[in-house]
Amino acid sequence: MEKKLKIIQPSGIFDGRKGRQIHEQISQFIASGVKTFLIDFQSVSFMDSSGFGTLLLLLKTVKQKQCRLIICGINEQIKMILDISNTADVFEVFPNQELFMREFIPV
Repeated sequence: MEKKLKIIQPSGIFDGRKGRQIHEQISQFIASGVKTFLIDFQSVSFMDSSGFGTLLLLLKTVKQKQCRLIICGINEQIKMILDISNTADVFEVFPNQELFMREFIPV
């Protein structure tokens, strides 16, 4: 079966509003058969606590549907949130899209 991947690239401040928008998008993509989601935070300058809460909700939603959520391109501030909250090991984190794609689509 072909692996279906959707890459989502938020920008600016990742807050609860932006997180909810992405949650709605991912729910629609799951309904259409997408199984793997890569959220690239490369263009995100800051994530607030409500953004982090929606990121956790996204992970829960995706796992309940037997799908996969990967994040990449996180900055030091987002890394610190993951470390402080002891959730760094809960998320699949890649340095960037290129390294993830090497795993997802082996050359």
